[in-house]
Amino acid sequence: MPRTTDLTGKVALITGAANGIGADTARALAARGARLVLSDIDTAALDLIARELGDDVLTHVADVTDLAQMEAVVAAATERFGGIDLVLANAGIASYGSVAQVDPADFKRVIDINLLGVFHTARAALPTLIERKGYLLVVSSLAAFAPAPGLAAYNASKAGVEHFAYALRLEVNWQGVDVGTAHMSWIDTPMVQDAKKDLGAFRAMLKSMPYPMSKTTDVETCVAAVVEGLERRSRHVYVPGWVGALAQGRAVLSSRLTQAIMNPKTRKLLPQMDAEVRALGRSTSARFRQTADTTTTDQAGAA
Repeated sequence: MPRTTDLTGKVALITGAANGIGADTARALAARGARLVLSDIDTAALDLIARELGDDVLTHVADVTDLAQMEAVVAAATERFGGIDLVLANAGIASYGSVAQVDPADFKRVIDINLLGVFHTARAALPTLIERKGYLLVVSSLAAFAPAPGLAAYNASKAGVEHFAYALRLEVNWQGVDVGTAHMSWIDTPMVQDAKKDLGAFRAMLKSMPYPMSKTTDVETCVAAVVEGLERRSRHVYVPGWVGALAQGRAVLSSRLTQAIMNPKTRKLLPQMDAEVRALGRSTSARFRQTADTTTTDQAGAA
């Protein structure tokens, strides 16, 4: 049986910690007495949450696509707190548009952040997690087993990190490290809000889904489940709970029946999404595009 963790005094690393699920999880863990290591590329937002949460918080601006930067985060955490007990590999983005339409650079960046970013986070943190017999929770998604047209990069990255986590669990469990995956449906994060704002096709796709898949869950509910998962060192965290039932029936979601049901909706909505992506002139939200451009500029300047 997994060990239950009293969060008081535990050191928790969160990537993508400046906004959304990452930021609110940081607040919830701080309220439970955890010491925090918060990593993100959004310097201004990271500074704000650090000032809000007080002294037992270490912030470190880092890009999860760069292993050396994640190693620097872990080194700074070890110097400040002696090591890391819990990791929430949360950083992630999405792109818009069909495989034929999506900007290849945006597609690649989704894979780099959502999949390679988890590898870099785990690789950097493993020595201290092994030493302290810690726990890593990888944020995957309902999209890992319930793909949606127009979101191929996100679907692929979340399926990839799910199986990465399963393989990692086999590698490190005998060393006392537990590994879990978190699978969320639509959560009312900035990422989902941006997609709703940018794309009428996305809003229509949500409305066309059967209940409860059409429902967006509030961030507070998601964070409560994540914190419980960290406390229990859970193998799986499902938000909302019905996502777990779909996980058990994932073969149906990739069946010919589901394909036949989706075809009429895809025929209508995917061309609409592609037209909207062309009109936007970008395949991701303005928030992520701006952050990516700033990061590239900063790295070039540092070199």
